[in-house]
Amino acid sequence: MDMLTIGAFAKACRLSPKALRLYDELDLLPPARVDPDTGYRYYAVAQLERARLVAWLRRLGMPLAEIRRVCRLHDRDSTAAAREIRAYWARVEAETALRRDLAAFLVDHLTADSPESGKDTAMLELRYSAHSDTGRVRPANQDTAYAGTRLLAVADGFGPAGGPASNAAVEALRFLDTEEIPAGGILNLLEDAVRGAAEAVRAVADGADDIGTTLTAALWTGSRLALVHIGDSRVYLLRDGELFRITHDHTMVQSMVDEGRLTAEEATSHPQRALLLKALTGGGSDALPDLRLHDAHPGDRYLLCSDGLSGVVPEDRIHGLLTSRVTPDETVKALVGAANKAGGPDNVSCVVADVVAA
Repeated sequence: MDMLTIGAFAKACRLSPKALRLYDELDLLPPARVDPDTGYRYYAVAQLERARLVAWLRRLGMPLAEIRRVCRLHDRDSTAAAREIRAYWARVEAETALRRDLAAFLVDHLTADSPESGKDTAMLELRYSAHSDTGRVRPANQDTAYAGTRLLAVADGFGPAGGPASNAAVEALRFLDTEEIPAGGILNLLEDAVRGAAEAVRAVADGADDIGTTLTAALWTGSRLALVHIGDSRVYLLRDGELFRITHDHTMVQSMVDEGRLTAEEATSHPQRALLLKALTGGGSDALPDLRLHDAHPGDRYLLCSDGLSGVVPEDRIHGLLTSRVTPDETVKALVGAANKAGGPDNVSCVVADVVAA
């Protein structure tokens, strides 16, 4: 067996001797032989492929625990290892997108605060309506929907106390509807409010992991909507006749779509389409919600809904109902009716808000 000293091996694979010693301790890349007298490490030439893979994965920023899993997969099935790397990178891109949104908000906020900015500060207001319905199949309604002057929210509870959990989460945000929003503090305010919602859900669930809720809410500032989202309820924006989904489902099937393992069409009928990766649960999950900020335009129409609507009514039908109904109240009733006409297999909640000049 061709052997290389640790120095020669480090040079060949572009890993430092210090890194090689660490990977030996972690059983990630043990040497082929250790001299019993000197303790000097020797590596086989055949180990270069794994060492180079480790070096590449470290350059990607992959944690060592995940690198170990990829290497073990690579030993058995290189295609499976490639899928694991693709899944990791999809998560990195999603996290980067959230940080990009936050950076854009901070730039916009600091620019708006500048006296030289010249930003138009014309105020807008919301016209809104909310409705929650049990549907045609479920014995009870575990959804909660709320719409007020500043706060819009939808929560979809699950488990034996799903209804109280969703109600507790929304109630924990209700103070936002009356409290003055401090200048520049909207994201901090939302973060604190969601922390309070998580504590309220834990109190209801009494530590049970099978009790929890999604939470999707929008806080109105007079010219912008700050969104907080965890789970698979959704926010859609109708602008200039086009419909955009502006939240990302925290579900197993959505992650598979992101990783290229499922098409969007396949996801709609997948048996695990309701399996959540993030939610507010009684077990006190540390999953962080998505936070985003949207500049509002006069004429915008926002829809917040539980998956009792989005799971059974196609987006083109939702688009048609949002564009064909005049008032938020008429639109909410039409959307809930469409879900029930499609079988109403789940509770359905909708909030519709129109942005109009004050």
